[in-house]
Amino acid sequence: MPILTKEQAKALLTKALSYSKAEQCEINLYGSDSGNIRYAKNSVSTSGGISSNGMVVTSAFGKKSGTATINEFDDASLEKVVRRSEELAQLAPENPEFMPFLGPQQYGPETPTFSESTAAVSPKERADAVQASLTQAKENKLTAAGFLSNSMGYSAMMNSKGLFAYNKSTDVAFNITVRTEDGKGSGYATKGYNDFTKLNAKADTAIAAKKALSSVAAKAIEPGKYTVILEPTAVAVMLENLFSGLDARQADEGRSFMSKPGGKTKVGEQLVDERVNIYSDPWNTELPTSNWSGDGRPQEKVNWIEKGVVKNLYSSRYWAQKTGIKAIPSPDGMIMQGGSKTLEELIKGTEKGILVTRLWYIRSVDPQTLLLTGLTRDGTFYIENGEIKFPVKNFRFNESPIIMLNNLDELGKTERTVSGESNANYLLPPLKIRDFTFTSLSDAI
Repeated sequence: MPILTKEQAKALLTKALSYSKAEQCEINLYGSDSGNIRYAKNSVSTSGGISSNGMVVTSAFGKKSGTATINEFDDASLEKVVRRSEELAQLAPENPEFMPFLGPQQYGPETPTFSESTAAVSPKERADAVQASLTQAKENKLTAAGFLSNSMGYSAMMNSKGLFAYNKSTDVAFNITVRTEDGKGSGYATKGYNDFTKLNAKADTAIAAKKALSSVAAKAIEPGKYTVILEPTAVAVMLENLFSGLDARQADEGRSFMSKPGGKTKVGEQLVDERVNIYSDPWNTELPTSNWSGDGRPQEKVNWIEKGVVKNLYSSRYWAQKTGIKAIPSPDGMIMQGGSKTLEELIKGTEKGILVTRLWYIRSVDPQTLLLTGLTRDGTFYIENGEIKFPVKNFRFNESPIIMLNNLDELGKTERTVSGESNANYLLPPLKIRDFTFTSLSDAI
């Protein structure tokens, strides 16, 4: 099924809603088309496309609600799914946290989430990008494995209170791992965009290739506390654990690092270094997101941490009403303000330290302090007198992003990056951190 325009989505939702006999009814509609190529051992292993669509109907009687889904949109199917949601609602127990559906909302201007160039990408263009990546790997006598995908999609919602929202978007995701022939060196790169024309698979593979060739014959050095430079991909997997903890209910109920004794939270308190500014902005041209959230609330530019001080927490409508705070929805993209230095300049200004390409296998040790553990991989290097001197064996680390951001030395230039743990996109800078704790060595590459 092709991607529906705003007018087509509105017409389909209006028809489906006309069948409702519930006190309240809300319908979500979505669809996407995507293509991908996966390769390993310098050869393409799979290539294909996926087209999907669906409708989610929620009917409510008082505080009882029921939800049914469907992916056929003829008149009979539309009426059937609405009836089914009503039947389920009548059978359901009352939900004490049920909130009435929202009425019409003001969402502001459309966000630049859709790129015509990405929507028009052909299988040949994907193949050409992968061919450039493979050529780069083969010329360096390396073995490559990677994945490239592009997609376009839409989402829309309408309810019986008069709310209507629509957004269409595109996405490009690329990641590449290259290994030396003897398996002793590994490099990695990942990129995410809305616009396919920004992708340069050859250049990204060249970065990964350089890391792989440079990481052969890694030396073992003693674990301990080191000054580190975390590349944006490594920063992402640390900070996304902080981002997900900016939840008001978890903080109020004493279940997060944002909690204080007696049911209080750390909103308004200095949490990290005053140079740390974290915000979300749906209209940011490098990381645009939808101007409405999944429950229909408008998305706005929000400062979450400003000059190191916690300014806002996100919340459900129910919890906001119960506690009297503003009902800010969780953001779809997070941005950390950076500095003016490139990664190379951060390295040049480091007397002794360790460059970390990537962190992985992240696990929580203590939710109250946000202490995490995990491993470095795909290129870890020792820095001395502003130069990369030699590769080092990978480490296990034990560190909290809260402590990390209090031990901040410098911030580099912000860039769009992708988390290797969740595949989420962020705008983050490389960070130079002092006293980062490595607890043991790892033989992994």
